[in-house]
Formats: sequence, C-alpha cells, structure tokens
Amino acid sequence: QVQLVESGGGLVQAGSSLRLSCAASGRTFSMYAMGWFRQAPGKEREFVAAIRWTGSTSYYSDSVKGRFTISRDNAKNTGYLQMNNLQPEDTAVYYCAGTSYLSSTYYYQLGSYAYWGQGTQVTVSS
Repeated sequence: QVQLVESGGGLVQAGSSLRLSCAASGRTFSMYAMGWFRQAPGKEREFVAAIRWTGSTSYYSDSVKGRFTISRDNAKNTGYLQMNNLQPEDTAVYYCAGTSYLSSTYYYQLGSYAYWGQGTQVTVSS
C-alpha cells in the first residue's frame, strides 16, 4: 500500500511556473511508477505525465510536452511535476498516482494506477 499526498498548487498568471510535489509513504516508493493526471471542472480526468520507477523513461500528453517535466527523487520518496509557461487551459485539480507496473502501452489510462492522492488545485489566470 502506498499513500500519496500532493502539494504545490496555487493561483498563478499565464506564463508562470509551478512545481507540484507528490510525497509517498507506505511501501517502497522507489519500486513504483508514478503518474500525474488532472481534472478540469466539468471534464474527465486526463493523463498528464508518467515516469518509471528508475526514472529512465517518461511519458507526456501532447498538451504539456515541452512545458512540463516529470521527475522523482526516490531517496526522498517524492515525485515532482515542473510546470512552465502555464496557460489558463492548464487550470485543474492535479492528481498524483502510483502503480507497481507501468505499461508502455496503457500508461495514460486511469485504470493502470492503483494508488491516488487527493489532488491539488492549480488555477491559471489570463
């Protein structure tokens, strides 16, 4: 069992940056792949980024590629999502997710992740 807690959200202007953190506790975080998802009001939760437990491979949605960077520090049991050049369409609740096995085919699907945090709000004003 892994418990995940997100932090770092807030209200920023368009063009700004934020770094989200995902603190893990419970079973060995380093053995789990991690993903970030987001859910805007009235919309379904969508994939943002994912990273393997080794940190060697990462995946991004087309909407954030080149602006967001996912990373992890297994020694600190923490994952990160660096978000640059934020835009109003990035406004959403951001969720951290964990899985013991990350499929290279289905990494973007919610059902691929067994553990979820409570989310942190990111609001980008124009």
